[in-house]
Amino acid sequence: MSRIGRMPVTIPAGVDVKLKDNTLTVKGAKGTLEKEFHKDMTIKIENGKILVERPSDEKQHRALHGLTRSLINNMVTGVTQGFEKALDINGVGYRAQKQGKKLVLTLGYSHPVEMEEPAGITVDVPAQNKIIVKGIDKQVVGEFAAKIRSKREPEPYKGKGIKYETEIIRRKEGKTGGKGKK
Repeated sequence: MSRIGRMPVTIPAGVDVKLKDNTLTVKGAKGTLEKEFHKDMTIKIENGKILVERPSDEKQHRALHGLTRSLINNMVTGVTQGFEKALDINGVGYRAQKQGKKLVLTLGYSHPVEMEEPAGITVDVPAQNKIIVKGIDKQVVGEFAAKIRSKREPEPYKGKGIKYETEIIRRKEGKTGGKGKK
């Protein structure tokens, strides 16, 4: 039995959950999320808890069991607390700024990189070298943060680029003197 899949998801106060044909709608203080789950998974709402059950011990059903429960838990967490990813910018002259709904990045290219905020996502720039991506959908938050990071990934020699706040960059040693001209 899946250890994650068999754990019930507790519905906190102030969260409204509706289930119709394996489509779950979760409404909370921060917004509403709706997702359709695999038809083989059985989702039940009992005593203020959401339970997920699988029909058999087939490999695909075992995988879907834990996944479905995790996705439901992320939906409940998203509408109550929300998710956020923080990014740091390292490098001389590298900076970020907010212009309306656009994020403008200066990353050493010949032009500034402009990125539009997707629906349901807010981007904060508390300092020139810090970006915080917030939203209720964990997948969309992570995807947009990865998209920002991909504009200038951190390099291993000087550590310049955009990295996640918790990310550790493995540094490499640069070239050594070696043999010079004679």
